[in-house]
Amino acid sequence: MPKVGMEPIRRQQLIKATMAAIDEVGLADATVMRIARHAGVSAGIISHYFGGKDGLLEATMRQILWDLGEAVAARRRELTTRNPRDHLGAIIDGNFDGSQVTGPVAKTWLAFWASSMHEPELARLQQVNDRRLYANLCHQFRRLMPRDEARACARALAALIDGLWLRGALTREGLDSDEARRLARDYLERLLDTRDTSSPS
Repeated sequence: MPKVGMEPIRRQQLIKATMAAIDEVGLADATVMRIARHAGVSAGIISHYFGGKDGLLEATMRQILWDLGEAVAARRRELTTRNPRDHLGAIIDGNFDGSQVTGPVAKTWLAFWASSMHEPELARLQQVNDRRLYANLCHQFRRLMPRDEARACARALAALIDGLWLRGALTREGLDSDEARRLARDYLERLLDTRDTSSPS
């Protein structure tokens, strides 16, 4: 009989093992047996908790997405102002949080993006993530400008965040999160400054 409270611990153990296996050999070769070895458990445990590799990958991405949401929320909670510029900066910083840029997490993100083109449930998770980023950005931009402009700025900044993340993750050195944040914040200031100078006085 399993010990009380072991399920959450075991699930986290298996999620970390999944990321480690993907980091080591890629998604295709991250077999249930390899993941189980990383976790120090039997392969049957994975089937018991997740129903197999697909369920485990979904759970792993849900955890990474939750971590991302928390990274953004934590930065916004630290703010002492409601200034939209500050909240947009916090959203940028959260998207390049350390929890999202390590080797195992970065490679799991890349595997997730590739798999989401073929797996409906992963595609749904990707859409949820995209909508969350866009909605958060759009809400803050809307406090500074008309709706159509806010939507355009939100789309542009979201695309830049994703692009910086993807290009950085694909480099041999890995993502330089400080540089990515700086570039994204510079672009944000250009968006806002351009609008300020073009607005009628």
